[in-house]
Amino acid sequence: MAYKEKEIEKLYYSIGEVSEMFNVAPSLIRFWESEFDLIKPKKNRKGNRQFTKEDIDHVRTIFHLVKEKGFTLQGAKDMLRNDSQAVRDKMECIDSLKRVRGFLVELREKI
Repeated sequence: MAYKEKEIEKLYYSIGEVSEMFNVAPSLIRFWESEFDLIKPKKNRKGNRQFTKEDIDHVRTIFHLVKEKGFTLQGAKDMLRNDSQAVRDKMECIDSLKRVRGFLVELREKI
């Protein structure tokens, strides 16, 4: 049986890494942290933010509502307060449909 290298998953991500994931400025992530109670990164002794996977999921949800759907900050807050699970479910559905579409486009190009 061949050895399969296990992919190393980070526990914490810096604000620079998170901002690169979403292609936004780090200042926007800091602003969202102050506006939304969901984002609570840990801070080390130097004061650097350390984002967990859960924090990144919250940033992804806020990014989806504000940047992709065009909600205002107050509208996004209201949406998350009222039915955050429905928002996450819709986001997961959209992401899976995008992956399926990408696979189908790739398959069509190979034919």
